[in-house]
Amino acid sequence: VQLQASGGGLVQAGGSLRLSCAASRRTFSSYIMGWFRQAPGKEREFVAAISWRGNTYYADSVKGRFTISRDNAKNSVYLQMNSLKPEDTAVYFCAVKPYSGTYYSNYDYWGQGTLVTVSS
Repeated sequence: VQLQASGGGLVQAGGSLRLSCAASRRTFSSYIMGWFRQAPGKEREFVAAISWRGNTYYADSVKGRFTISRDNAKNSVYLQMNSLKPEDTAVYFCAVKPYSGTYYSNYDYWGQGTLVTVSS
């Protein structure tokens, strides 16, 4: 399974970006797709996740600013990012796992990442 993330770029603080992630095929009958990010010199961290049912989960740092959504028919997940801050600068990765365990760890498949840079 391949995950293709796209939509990153350079944006000013306060701006918006929409990330997309498409899986090459349906992975699990019930699943969670998530977004993670890794800033320079920092560990990768959970950002948001969504189940195949539509249940959503967010890191506290992005609640109220980011919205995750999915299109099951397209095997895709999206991350709408509003009110971006310089501290949101990172490489953003999408990932997918079976709908079991935690929503923030132990993902099976990962995309290649897309760079988001927020200037002040």
